[in-house]
Amino acid sequence: MPLLPLSTKKIFVTGGSRGIGAAICRVLAEKGAQVAFTYSSREDAAQKVLESLSGTGHFFVPMNLNDESSVEAACSRVLEKFGSIDGVVNNAGVTKDTLLLRMKADDFQSVIETNLKGTFLVTKGFLKSMLKARKGSIVNITSIIGQTGNPGQANYAASKAGIEAFAKSTALEIASRGIRVNCIAPGFISTEMTGALSEDQKKAILSKIPMERIADPEEVAYAVAFLISDESKYITGHTISVNGGMYMG
Repeated sequence: MPLLPLSTKKIFVTGGSRGIGAAICRVLAEKGAQVAFTYSSREDAAQKVLESLSGTGHFFVPMNLNDESSVEAACSRVLEKFGSIDGVVNNAGVTKDTLLLRMKADDFQSVIETNLKGTFLVTKGFLKSMLKARKGSIVNITSIIGQTGNPGQANYAASKAGIEAFAKSTALEIASRGIRVNCIAPGFISTEMTGALSEDQKKAILSKIPMERIADPEEVAYAVAFLISDESKYITGHTISVNGGMYMG
């Protein structure tokens, strides 16, 4: 029986207890990977995701992206249990939306700290292990908003655009050691957040999407699986847009 595409790979996913993160965990596990993922507050949700994963050897750890010691502890625990790491998916993030004139400095700073600095901390936390092994794939979940901007989301857009620039710089630094860094920029995805929108709001969104539908979280997860796999081993410093044609920059 042939091996699954991600058999033998050990992957770490931040924010895996719901939404896109949970879908990423499920798809990676279905393709044979062992998955460790984080949650920030809802251990019960993390447990449900864990129970839904195919295969064995999966586990979750608590992590607060705003706390450097919490990130270090989570990375250390994963390396202790896995021994090494083949892939990292920086998925967790937050929003604090409001128009710029109403945005408090703390609202701007907290989104940058969580989304951008958090990606930096997690990447750095696993980099020594990857450099030693001379292999690995890092995938950062950004957003179409980081490419186009959006009223009321200056902080979020800046954090996601920053992650793309961070990925390119990091990719250049470590490409010679066999480690790749890429991003995936989702458009509108079917999650709890989009499920709460009114019908008029959904129609307005669909009118901007050439494919005329909102994506399932698994469609982002499949792109993650590709970038984690050896099938993409000559791709680095790149952003794949999963947006139904909404932005083609």
